[in-house]
Amino acid sequence: MTVKIINPLPKVHVAVGVIIDRDNRILISKRHNHLHMGGRWEFPGGKLDDEEDVQGALARELLEELSIEVRASAPLIVVEHDYGEKVVLLDVWWVHDFAGEPHGAEGQEVRWVSVEELGDYQFPDANTPIVEAVRKALS
Repeated sequence: MTVKIINPLPKVHVAVGVIIDRDNRILISKRHNHLHMGGRWEFPGGKLDDEEDVQGALARELLEELSIEVRASAPLIVVEHDYGEKVVLLDVWWVHDFAGEPHGAEGQEVRWVSVEELGDYQFPDANTPIVEAVRKALS
């Protein structure tokens, strides 16, 4: 008899964009204080809706959060992280071509930072492998 252990924690699938400008700066945004890991900085994105694919969710979320239209993206990394109360699956994409001027359309603070400056910001724990992947790719 084979026993399969099923993780009872909910898994949240999230599309994440590492948005890069012409100067190789990266856009980060500050999570609202009332959210999980509130007050920390993150790479913009959000949860996939039912029946939505990752690229569709990424385009929708970046339009809603930053008022930009994704023109070109490419996969970077997939991260699964267990926070104890939930598991997040971060599907992370480079966004190297977009239309519009990004701004915090939902009232969040946004900043363009260099790769070297990423270490100056506190990110959610699940973002550590993303920061490392960005540093490796752009250093």
